[in-house]
Amino acid sequence: MSAGNGRTAKVEIDSDALQHNLQRVRQLAPRSKIIAVIKANAYGHGVHSVAHALADADAFALAMCDEALQLRAAGITRPMMVLHGFHTANELAQLASQDISAVVHHAAQVALLENYHGKPIDIWLKLDTGMHRLGFDPEAYPAIMKRLRDCSAVGRIRLMSHFANADDTGHVLNLQQLQVFSGLSQDSGFECSMANSAALTAIPQSHFDWVRPGIMLYGSSSLAGQSAASLALKPVMSFTAPVLAVKRLKAGDSVGYGSRWVCQHDTHMACVAAGYADGYPRHARAGTPVLINGRRCALIGRVSMDSICVELGDLEVTPGDPAELWGQQLSVDEVARCAETISYELLCQAGNAARMR
Repeated sequence: MSAGNGRTAKVEIDSDALQHNLQRVRQLAPRSKIIAVIKANAYGHGVHSVAHALADADAFALAMCDEALQLRAAGITRPMMVLHGFHTANELAQLASQDISAVVHHAAQVALLENYHGKPIDIWLKLDTGMHRLGFDPEAYPAIMKRLRDCSAVGRIRLMSHFANADDTGHVLNLQQLQVFSGLSQDSGFECSMANSAALTAIPQSHFDWVRPGIMLYGSSSLAGQSAASLALKPVMSFTAPVLAVKRLKAGDSVGYGSRWVCQHDTHMACVAAGYADGYPRHARAGTPVLINGRRCALIGRVSMDSICVELGDLEVTPGDPAELWGQQLSVDEVARCAETISYELLCQAGNAARMR
């Protein structure tokens, strides 16, 4: 799979790597079913293509109602869940009609269910075990569960929660959240889900009946201090752009807007045809690696809208040579750290920029 945008920067997607990473999930959680998280246009990778590539997943998770409905209309028949759930009676009816399950995480949704008399809908009841974003407080669980059990609009009920700090394997809240969820779900008879990518990798006792891998499917590590390669994951997105020009710089020359980067010695520079309009992080610092002709080079100067500058030293480069901004040989996680962000943001930005133009 590949995506261009009328510009010369290019995003390519490796379907085989997607399938490899899905199988890696199965190795880590062999007794659990897999909900592949493909929200936000599959983290910028193209939701329709990714859904086909991950056809062996047991279900898909989308964030918004429209995302799931569009995927169903495109012929994707796999079970789906909507993480934000429904917010109107019309959304509820649409999801139910398409056999798409919904996460129920606040009281207004329960009221909508109680006033709905159409086709029953399967739901995931979300419990807030400590993240304090979405979900019912543990104290509210008995009353909410009774209302749902008594509601004719509710089909199958499953339980879920979400870790706040699974990427930090030693965080005290991980065990606390797991204990709260286990206490509420134990002996309930309901299927359960709690593990995201990080928990799936590092907290095996959180696997339960369903796991919900997201970023690891795309070949990025969700664990602090561990690389994707060390987790046996393969990068899915390659982000490349050609060299526009090569220039000689003298000691004392400054490069880019604001003239913040100044040459300490004579050197050579390449201008590469990708910038923040293409999804490259504007706040990537000087020294961020860029791979050209198999060698790691360093970003210099500010990132521009349509280009970046890279110090070459004595590397022989010709205009038109490809530069890898991240991909098969340069980890997106490393670039994200240099930009003081996370790989999720970079993948979404680059992938979606490639598809919007």
